[in-house]
Amino acid sequence: MLRLLYALLLGLLGAAIIHIVILLLLPLITDADAWSRLAAEGETFEMVPLSTDAAPAPVVTLTDPFIRASACRIDLSEGATHVTARADVPFWSVSIYDRRGHNVYSFNDRTATAKALDLAIVSPAQMLELRKSLPDEFAKSLFVEFAQPAGIVVIRAFVPDETFEPAVERFFSSASCRAS
Repeated sequence: MLRLLYALLLGLLGAAIIHIVILLLLPLITDADAWSRLAAEGETFEMVPLSTDAAPAPVVTLTDPFIRASACRIDLSEGATHVTARADVPFWSVSIYDRRGHNVYSFNDRTATAKALDLAIVSPAQMLELRKSLPDEFAKSLFVEFAQPAGIVVIRAFVPDETFEPAVERFFSSASCRAS
């Protein structure tokens, strides 16, 4: 009887370990991660709206009705990434995520120069090159060293009420994400 109980306990423990390992590996093997969903919606360096009322299956469902967001995938092997947008909204924020979706860097209009969105994302090697000779296009940019070869930039804007919708639309239509 003791052997049966021991075998049963050992089987339950093994099943628990297998289930935990599967749960931990799931993000690595799934095709439904943010990178894959963004890749299906647009090319690298293309701004993709994350959630719109018109989209039948949004890339990401935003839970805050006062926030609009857009994202682009970046690839630093093609050069530094320059993200810009006009600053005519009440509040905006930017987050940089690695390919797995881990937040690496965030800032908002309160920390930006002249409240304008002007961000340069560079690898450590690209930062060394830029320090030697800074191009004019990066003169007012906030620099972020990103050690990963690829990532996702998410831009969010606050819409306090429907009268701000045109300004937010202009903000997102002026947003660009490009390799420089």
